Amino acid sequence: MDTIYPPKLRSGDIVRVVAPAGSRAMIMEHDHSAIIDRRFAELGLTLTYGRHVDERDAFDSSSVASRVADLHDAFADPSVSAILTVIGGYNCNELLPHLDWDLIRANPKILCGYSDITALQNAVLARTGLVTYSGPHWSTFGMRDHFDQILHWFTAVLTGTDPVELTPAETWTDDLWFLDQDKRDPIPGEGWWPIRPGAAEGRIVGGNLCTLNLLQGTPYMPSLDGALLILEDDFESHPATFARDLTSLLQLPDAAGVRGLAIGRFQRASGMTRALLTQIAENQPTLAGLPVLANVDVGHTSPQATFPIGGEAALTVDGARSSLVLLRH
Repeated sequence: MDTIYPPKLRSGDIVRVVAPAGSRAMIMEHDHSAIIDRRFAELGLTLTYGRHVDERDAFDSSSVASRVADLHDAFADPSVSAILTVIGGYNCNELLPHLDWDLIRANPKILCGYSDITALQNAVLARTGLVTYSGPHWSTFGMRDHFDQILHWFTAVLTGTDPVELTPAETWTDDLWFLDQDKRDPIPGEGWWPIRPGAAEGRIVGGNLCTLNLLQGTPYMPSLDGALLILEDDFESHPATFARDLTSLLQLPDAAGVRGLAIGRFQRASGMTRALLTQIAENQPTLAGLPVLANVDVGHTSPQATFPIGGEAALTVDGARSSLVLLRH
C-alpha cells in the first residue's frame, strides 16, 4: 500500500477537535481553553469542534456512534485541514470496525494525538497508508508554562518539510500541570540512554506500546517489516509490564523485519530505570544487533516531540552522538 502524506498546516487553516476517546467535558473540569484559544490564534489557525465532543458517559467518553460521526465529519469536511484529539483514554479501538476507510483515504489530512489515540493512528496506517502524528492533544495546548519545546516540535513537523532532528530536552516535567499551573518544578534532563549501538532507517510504527498491542491479530495492525519502532508507555506500565508488552510485540512473525527501537521517557511512577530497561532489551532476541535508544522525549512526560506514524526516520545510537532524525513527515 502506498504511503500518503497529508498536506501541511498553513496559517488560515481550520483544525477540527474531536474526542475519539475521552470527552472534552472531563477536561473542562479544569478549564484552560483561554490559553488554548490564544495559542492557536497566534499560529493563525481556527479551531472548530465535533458535534459530540462534550457528551460524557460512565466511561468519561461517548457512544461509538457519536465518536465515529465526529471523525467522519472531520475527514469529509473540505474546510478542515487537520484533526486534533481532545485527550486519550481507554476505548479508541472500539471505533475501528465502524470507520469508513475509503473516506479517510480519499480525504488525507493531519490527525494528531497520542496515548490511546495510538490504536486509531496505527489502524489508519494499516488500512489506508495515511501518515498520522503522535503528538500533543488539544488539551495539551492549555499548558501555560514549559510549552515552548512542545510547540517547536509540533510546528516543525506539521508545517515544514525539512528533516527534523530531535534533541534531548534540557529539563522535563512529570506532573499534573492542569491542577495547578503555578506549582511546577522542572527536572534536569539526563540526556538519552544509548542501550544498544547501531544505525538504521525505517518507516515509523508505534506510539503507546500497550495500546498498539491491542491491534495484534486484528486487520488494523500495521506491518512491522521494515519498521523503526518508537514506543512509550505511561505510569501504569511498570518494568515487568513493559517487558512482557514489548516481548509480545517482538514475537509477532513480521517483527523479524524491525530495524531499530527508540523508547520514550518513562514517568517516575513507573519505577523504570536505565539498568532495568537495558536488561529488558538484552532479553529480546529480535533486538540483537539493532540500535536501541531510550529516554527519548516522546510520550507521557513533557516536553513531548511530535513524530509521524508511517513516516520515515533515521536512528543512530553511538554514545553522546546518538540521534533521531525524522526524515520524512
